[in-house]
Amino acid sequence: MTLRRKQSGREGAERAGEKSNKTWSWPPALLAALLFLAAAAGAAEDGAAPPARPLADVLSAQVRRQVEESVDRGLAWMAGRQAANGSFPTLPQAQPAVTGLCVLAFLSRGHQPGLGPYGGLMEKGIDFVISCQRPDGLFSFQTPEAAHVDDGASHTAVYNHAIAGLMLGEVYGHVTGARAGEVKRAMEKALQFTRELQTRSKAYSGDLGGWRYLRLRWNPLTADSDLSVTAWQLMFLRSARNAEFNVPQKYIDEAMEFVHRCWNENEGVFYYAIDGTGYGDIRTSRGMVAAGVVSLAMAGQHQTPTELAAGEWLLSHPFRGFGDRIGRADRFFYSAYYTSQAAAQLGGRYWEGIFPPLAAAVMSAQSPDGSWPVEVGPEQAAHQDMIFGNTYTSAMAVLALTPVFQLLPVYQR
Repeated sequence: MTLRRKQSGREGAERAGEKSNKTWSWPPALLAALLFLAAAAGAAEDGAAPPARPLADVLSAQVRRQVEESVDRGLAWMAGRQAANGSFPTLPQAQPAVTGLCVLAFLSRGHQPGLGPYGGLMEKGIDFVISCQRPDGLFSFQTPEAAHVDDGASHTAVYNHAIAGLMLGEVYGHVTGARAGEVKRAMEKALQFTRELQTRSKAYSGDLGGWRYLRLRWNPLTADSDLSVTAWQLMFLRSARNAEFNVPQKYIDEAMEFVHRCWNENEGVFYYAIDGTGYGDIRTSRGMVAAGVVSLAMAGQHQTPTELAAGEWLLSHPFRGFGDRIGRADRFFYSAYYTSQAAAQLGGRYWEGIFPPLAAAVMSAQSPDGSWPVEVGPEQAAHQDMIFGNTYTSAMAVLALTPVFQLLPVYQR
């Protein structure tokens, strides 16, 4: 299947002769309503089934208000945390990913760069992310080590890269002038780097098409691709293609071959990774099952037997409260983010059964000041990804709650 391409708002404005430094845009609520009505009209014309009911309809009016208030409080708290250079606080090796996630969180509520109460801070965040790009195209604030270091920049850089690229792809249609040119150049270089990473030699042929860390360890017991990194790269590529950057279908097809190899039909789950023996690092988690569903959606592979089977697994493992994890390697906020996006893509009874308890679990952990706590759970204190701070977890919590608004193009159904 092919990915749909969408005209960016910036290019549409240019073609209409727009000369202003700001682009006019529909209010988010009105835009969502118009898009829904247009989809319904199109379906009626071609005889297709009517569109699925809006995701917000599964929630009562009271719960919708609670979600909106929770998100708005979280964003207000995050806004007060931005540094003078445009970044949001975290460890150096987690930049610019955390700043990118924060900008995405504001965008997911309908805020736009250069407009409204958060427009200025979003522009500063975009500029900081671009400033982190290296000559080879990699987005990484910290210089990666020459060899792989667990939780060092050599470990986190590919996450930084994909999340930064995803954010820039999502804001590309909202920026104008010199900033639009900077985003375009950064995206083109980033896409080249992503492809170079994807085509690197792998010790095991089963890992071809996927991505993992910047510095491969060449350990026979360690995979050279994993679903976690690969899913983020697929989101980057989907966002870039929606924004009309050149993303050949070959890149997607090769990545999806790896994703499908991570699927275990007997268990109905996606594995985190595979290796040549078939008995390597094959642990699964709620986060990885959901990441597999999101990966399928990014490639346009909707309502397939694999996606529906994974959806059944997620439906049978609902969130039961804050900190709930399934699998030794699961992370609450990470899995909440992926599971929420996966449920939105699945729609129907999957969304109805998965999102309400997930949203309740996420909102129950929000602090009075609007933030969320850092990750909690056994064996996590030794892992750097657990001490990336509560700006990271707050951004992930907001992004787990906002699929109900359907405002990020990359995740629209």
